[in-house]
Amino acid sequence: MAKFTSEELGKQPIGKLLVGQAVPASIGILVMSLNVLVDSIFVGNWIGSIAIAAINVVLPVSFFIGALGMAIGVGGSSIISRALGAENKEKAFTTFGNQITLTLIITITMVIVGLTFIESIIPAFGGKGAIYDPAKVYYTIVLYGVPFLALCMMGNTVIRAEGKPKFAMIAMIIPSVGNLLMDYVFIYVFDWGMAGAAWATTVGYILCFLYVGYFFFSRHSEMKIQWKHLGLDVPVVSEIGSLGFVTLARQAVVSIIYLIMNNILFALGGEAMVAVYAIIGRMLMFALFPVFGVTQAFLPIAGFNYGARKYHRVRKTINTAITYASLLATVVFIGLMIFPEAITALFLSDNPDMSAQDLETNAFVLENAPNAMRWVFAATPIIALQLIGAAYFQAIGKAVPALLLTLSRQGFFFIPLILVLPKLYGELGVWISFPIADVLATFVTGYFLRREIKRTLV
Repeated sequence: MAKFTSEELGKQPIGKLLVGQAVPASIGILVMSLNVLVDSIFVGNWIGSIAIAAINVVLPVSFFIGALGMAIGVGGSSIISRALGAENKEKAFTTFGNQITLTLIITITMVIVGLTFIESIIPAFGGKGAIYDPAKVYYTIVLYGVPFLALCMMGNTVIRAEGKPKFAMIAMIIPSVGNLLMDYVFIYVFDWGMAGAAWATTVGYILCFLYVGYFFFSRHSEMKIQWKHLGLDVPVVSEIGSLGFVTLARQAVVSIIYLIMNNILFALGGEAMVAVYAIIGRMLMFALFPVFGVTQAFLPIAGFNYGARKYHRVRKTINTAITYASLLATVVFIGLMIFPEAITALFLSDNPDMSAQDLETNAFVLENAPNAMRWVFAATPIIALQLIGAAYFQAIGKAVPALLLTLSRQGFFFIPLILVLPKLYGELGVWISFPIADVLATFVTGYFLRREIKRTLV
């Protein structure tokens, strides 16, 4: 089989490229999502439902620091895709070197800050009552592994920018499989409880880092950087920052939403209500994996062809990606509407020897999570337009519209809704905020995407 190079992004048929890029991307996201899902099932069955809530409290903090790496990766990869399309490899190399330096400096600093203010951060994100102690154990251990996660997420986007989706897929699979294997060893065999769950996650991050490092030092990568490329270049850093800020802002908003949701739900129903959201949060990560896979596949194809000024291919990439993603989102929607009870039951232990508190929490979750899940995913069939539309502006290097459209759903619509509707409708107000925000953001994104296509892709 001939070696695939980045130039193929500008030559092969769009449908073939999207499928070729999206399938491994989707598999990688699926395995990572399954990791989060199965990890939660293991924790729920072997430790208890309170432990799931504890992990849910820690996730926004660790994911935010990890997302710093993704932000640097996505911002730099947009530059790399366009630079490769314009045959400017020196700029691509400089960008990658700057990504490595920025990721190390920023994430290590954030870990130090996160450990320094641990006593304030955990309660602020909903780690109260019975949730606090297990959350602190998990948080402390996982935070040490987060710089490895950040480097992996940064490197993964660069691998995709090179047009190597299969290697990117493997990089996503390794930490997931490693985590699940270590879950069994550390939780089930060694009986380490929350510490075991945390160490399993951290080992997974380290394994991923080792593989990504192998890729870039091997013959498979086009990123043959030298020491000079690691020195920070102000124009390159500025461009990485402006584009990467889109991804970072999105994750920052996700972390803020976790903070708001955990506190609102704790006030409405205590630890049990937080556990309901923890399960739904896992499904938000897991269920939409094929849609996210198409979105990831879309970015390097659109960016490369835009850099090469092949605008007819960019238009076709947009239309094809939206079509594929919408069909997949509809399939996901049907499954979630039919089987929410069975999905919820997967996370709950049927061990009769559980504590009275865990038994009570399980009963509450089983009764309330299915209906909440139906509301949260009610607008799923239309979200592809919003995701692809926002991603397009990021792919072509237009940071401001990319930022505004990326934040439209969660920042501009969802947060105001979640602050108002629960006061009017209680628990129902929480769940209906999700589809309302989806619909509003999709209409706004569709308008701006259509206008941009008419103005520039001619």
